[in-house]
Amino acid sequence: MDTIDFPNDLVQTQAAWNATYNALAAPYRRDSTALRRRLLLLSVRLWRQPYWETTRSAPAARTELRQLARARGAAQAA
Repeated sequence: MDTIDFPNDLVQTQAAWNATYNALAAPYRRDSTALRRRLLLLSVRLWRQPYWETTRSAPAARTELRQLARARGAAQAA
C-alpha cells in the first residue's frame, strides 16, 4: 500500500487528539471535563479538515493517519 502524504497540521491534530485521549484515560483526573472538551474540539477539527474531501478512500486514510501519528508520538517519546 502506498503511503499517504498528509498535511502537517492534520498529523499534528491527530497527535494532539491521541495525547488528549491518553491523558483522559489516566485514572483520577481532576481536569477530565477540560480534557473531554478538548477531545471533542480536536475530533471536530479532524473530521472537518478539507483534506478528507480530496482523498479517495477516507476510512483507510484515517486509519493510516492514526497509525502515523502514533508512530511519530512513540518516536518523539523515545
